[in-house]
Amino acid sequence: MAKSYHTETLIVFFCAFLLSVTSGQHPNLLLQTKDDTINLRLEYETLKTRFEEFAGAVEIQFDRLREEVRQLKTNKASEKNSHTSVTSRGVIPRSCHEARLADPSLSTGVYWIDPDGQGVGDDPIQVNCDMSSGTTIIGHNTEVATNVSHCTEPGCYTRPIVYEASPKQITALTKISVDCRQSIKYECYSAPLQFDGIEYSWWNDRNGNEQYYWHGNDNSTHMCSCGIAKMCVDPSKNCNCDAIVPVDLVDEGEITAKESLPITRLNFGRTIPAASSGIHTLGKLKCSGQKLVDGMPTSCVELWQIGHVLNGLYLIKGASQVETVYCDFSKASTDAGFETWIGFADVKSSSVYFDVQRNTTFSTINSVIPYEITRTNVGNAMNPSTGIFIAPRPGKYFFDYSGIADVTQGTNAARVDFQLNGARIAQGYSHTTYDAFAHQSTLELKEGDQIRLFLVAGAINGYHTTFIGWLVEEDDGFNVIE
Repeated sequence: MAKSYHTETLIVFFCAFLLSVTSGQHPNLLLQTKDDTINLRLEYETLKTRFEEFAGAVEIQFDRLREEVRQLKTNKASEKNSHTSVTSRGVIPRSCHEARLADPSLSTGVYWIDPDGQGVGDDPIQVNCDMSSGTTIIGHNTEVATNVSHCTEPGCYTRPIVYEASPKQITALTKISVDCRQSIKYECYSAPLQFDGIEYSWWNDRNGNEQYYWHGNDNSTHMCSCGIAKMCVDPSKNCNCDAIVPVDLVDEGEITAKESLPITRLNFGRTIPAASSGIHTLGKLKCSGQKLVDGMPTSCVELWQIGHVLNGLYLIKGASQVETVYCDFSKASTDAGFETWIGFADVKSSSVYFDVQRNTTFSTINSVIPYEITRTNVGNAMNPSTGIFIAPRPGKYFFDYSGIADVTQGTNAARVDFQLNGARIAQGYSHTTYDAFAHQSTLELKEGDQIRLFLVAGAINGYHTTFIGWLVEEDDGFNVIE
C-alpha cells in the first residue's frame, strides 16, 4: 500500500507538469510540430519508467529501514523481558537446568547463562529456557524453511549456520548436558540426498566434519529415520528423498550425537531438473539435564562438569592412586594445557624406595653385586641386574645392607664395600663362619649419583644378602653453597 502511494504520487506530479506543457500553459515551451509532440511523449514514457524504478528502490530502502526498526524494538523487548538468574553460590547458572535446580519457581523465558563458567572463557549468552523441563534452547539464522537453488554437483548449495551463541559456549553446554538434539527436515521433489552411490547432500558437525546421517547418532552410514524404521517409500533406499518417484517427499529426523552438535553447515546438490525442488528446515539446538560425576572426579573435565571454574591444583582419582593435576579452566577442554599432571618432575610428590635380594651365592671378586629378587622398586631407581642405584633427584637418602659369608666357597670371611660413584665410603665384613655383616648410611646425594655394593673378598650367601634404600627428604632446590 505504501509503495503504491509513493509511486502514484510521483507520477501524478509528473503528468500534471506534462499536461501544462501540452496545453500551452507553460510560457517558455511551444509545441511547433507533430514530431515535437511524439518526442515529448517518448520522453514522458522514459521518465515515467525511471521514476517508477527510483520509487521502487526508495520503497525497498524504506522497507529495509522499517524491518531494522522492528528488529531493534524486538531485541529491546527481549532484553527487557530477559532474566538473570543467580544460583545460591552467587554465580550465573551454566544452563537452564542448573537455573531450574536453583529456583524451581522460575518461568519459561529468556535467561542469561554461562556454560563455560563465570569469570572465564567467553561472555555469558542469552538463551530460551523451557523451565518445565530445564531445557536450554539456542536459535540460529536458518530456522525457517529455505529453498535450495538449482545446481548439479554434490554440495553445490551450501549454507553456514550462525548461532546466537559462541562456538565455545555451545560446546561447553553440550559437555555439561546429559542430552542434546537438533531436528532437521528436507522436503524434496526429484532431489535425492544420495544417488547412484554418490552423496550429494550432507551436514557438517561442530568440528567441520561431513556427516551423512539424518537421524539418531550413528554416523557410520547414510541413513534417515525411515531407513532405521524400515518404512521408506522405496524399501531399497535409506531415505525417502532417494526414491526415484515424481512426488513430493520428505525426510525428517533428529540428530542426537551431542559430541557432533551443533550442525554448522548444510550442503545439498543434484537439484537439476527445473521441476525439482529442495527445502531445508533446521531446528534450534536443545540441551537438557546435567552430567553427573559418580564418585571422585577422574579428570579436570569432570571437575569442570560439577562446577569447578578456578584454575589451580586438584586431587583426582588415578588408575591406582590419587593424583595431582593442574586445571586451567580458562581454556577449552580440548586445548593443550587444560589438564597438566603434576608428578615427580614438578613437585615433591613421587616416592623412591627399593628392596632387593640375592637368592644364590655370589663369589665374583672385585665386582658389583647384582640381585635376582626385587621385593619393591618404586621409582625404578634401582637396576637389580646391574646392582646400581641411581639417584633420580637431589636429596637425603637412607640405605641399609646386610649379609653373611659363605664358607662353602673355601673362605670364612667376606668383605663388601658400600660405594658412592665408585669410591668406598664404608665396608662391611665378617671374620668367622656365618658371621653377619651390616651397614646403614644416610647420604646427601645429587641427581645422577650412583650407589652400589662391591664384593672385595670372599663370598656372600644367597637369601641372606639384602639391600634396601629410600628417599627420605627431597632437596628443595634452594641450597646455599658456601
